Amino acid sequence: MTTSRAPMTAVAVILAVSAGTAGAEELTIGLAAEPSAMDPHYHNLGPNNAMSEHIFDSLVEQDAQQRLEPQLAESWKPVDDTTWEFELRQGVKFSDGSDFDAQDVMYTVCRVPLVEESPSSFTIYTKAIAGMEAPDPHTLIIKTAGPYPLLPTELVSVGIISAPADVTDISFSRDGCEGIGETPKTAQFNSGEMAIGTGPYKLVSYTPGDRIVLERNDDYWGEEADWDKVTFRPITSDGPRVAALLAGDVDVIEKPAIQDLERIKSDGFEVAQGLSNRVIYLHMDQEAEPSPGISGTDGKNPLKDIRVREALSKAINREAIVERIMGGVAVPAGELLPPGMFGSRPDAEADTYDVERAKELLTEAGYPDGFGLVIGSPNDRYINDEKIAQAVAQMFARIGVDSEVDAVTASTFFSRRNNYEFSLYLAGWGSGTGEMSSPLIALIATPDKDKGMGGTNRGRYSNPELDALIEQALGTVDDAAREKLLQQASALAMDDYAILPLHFEVTPWAYREGLVMEPRTDQATLAMSVKPASS
Repeated sequence: MTTSRAPMTAVAVILAVSAGTAGAEELTIGLAAEPSAMDPHYHNLGPNNAMSEHIFDSLVEQDAQQRLEPQLAESWKPVDDTTWEFELRQGVKFSDGSDFDAQDVMYTVCRVPLVEESPSSFTIYTKAIAGMEAPDPHTLIIKTAGPYPLLPTELVSVGIISAPADVTDISFSRDGCEGIGETPKTAQFNSGEMAIGTGPYKLVSYTPGDRIVLERNDDYWGEEADWDKVTFRPITSDGPRVAALLAGDVDVIEKPAIQDLERIKSDGFEVAQGLSNRVIYLHMDQEAEPSPGISGTDGKNPLKDIRVREALSKAINREAIVERIMGGVAVPAGELLPPGMFGSRPDAEADTYDVERAKELLTEAGYPDGFGLVIGSPNDRYINDEKIAQAVAQMFARIGVDSEVDAVTASTFFSRRNNYEFSLYLAGWGSGTGEMSSPLIALIATPDKDKGMGGTNRGRYSNPELDALIEQALGTVDDAAREKLLQQASALAMDDYAILPLHFEVTPWAYREGLVMEPRTDQATLAMSVKPASS
């Protein structure tokens, strides 16, 4: 089998093992953030993608440290610079008993750009596909317009859905596939009607705000799931989530409050943690004028000036945020991917905290008295997200940028963000591919739906030179050459203060005695990562 390069990671995984035994075949997990849908192609967001992995398989999967492994594709190889051949696994059935074959993959890829009102489209992972054909039911040929080494890696994020029985002769086209009929709506997945996958679990019920219930898929082609039933309960507030664990209402929780970790351990529970690939960053509106949330500038958008962006960056004491708010369970960020991962720079350092220089830069830009700013932030999506935003606001105030925080629940935040209601906002990004191309393409590249670029670039930053470097990297098969191009692109983005990275999260999980939990670099909370200690 030929696979693409296994991504390098900077993760030191701590595997916490307890000596007890599991006393039940049911597992209850407390989630810090709730998926917004059961549709695997609706919202390219961590909670959604993690939930999708339980129900829907992909052609290729990643292990806990983002190394590529076969899933629905048993093997794959480049036939030439623009042609990939995937040999599909035989004998696989969907949870409704229908057979899996190449038509299902083609149907899935055809459906991705048709998802209505997607807050963050999965076209970022299918944009390179220029052609698809199936010479037989278990062989898939994928054509790309140019050399595209990331194709197998990106297909990790595309959950395969079942094509209708009458769809048997799909003609793939970037401009719109023929022979697919009407594709399912997100609501049909949420109801369970179309939540038909080949994964280890099946959807029983999805009750937004309350719980998601899964049951073991007894016809799963792979290793049998450990749990008969898995219930995910969204408990978005830190205190109640920890309390639910301590009271025995849940077996596992994600992202326990950092200040509670010692208490959790002292009460006999286990904690596992590891450095993640998720960067917490500030995005800035660099297009609208006037820009919402900015005052005192006579309608001018100061964020379009690199000197203002640099001033804001230098006003942020990243070390203080890590130590005082994150309790040391984070690492200051100098770019969008941790050191050691593919495309990161070994010499990248967090911007220097320098209040006096920040004031000078504001004066040079024509804002000696500063201006007013509203910072948008979720209050239940990332570790201490609202607290971080409040700290940043206080730091901005020290240089004359009087700031207030508009913190709301994640679902409301992302909706407002996508409507460009924030001039500056806090969010996070985890590299699904394990390399620098992921955040560069999504967050910084000029928005271009046809190219699948800039899908989450709500700051609308645009730099043709940077775009050219990214596209050149995506067309370079040689790993060493591609990594150098990605490093150059990252350096250019950071020098231009296109986006302001704050820190990389170190992700904790806590769980009851009798379980084994393996942390993942992508921060996904999976039932498959939790096993009875005796197994």
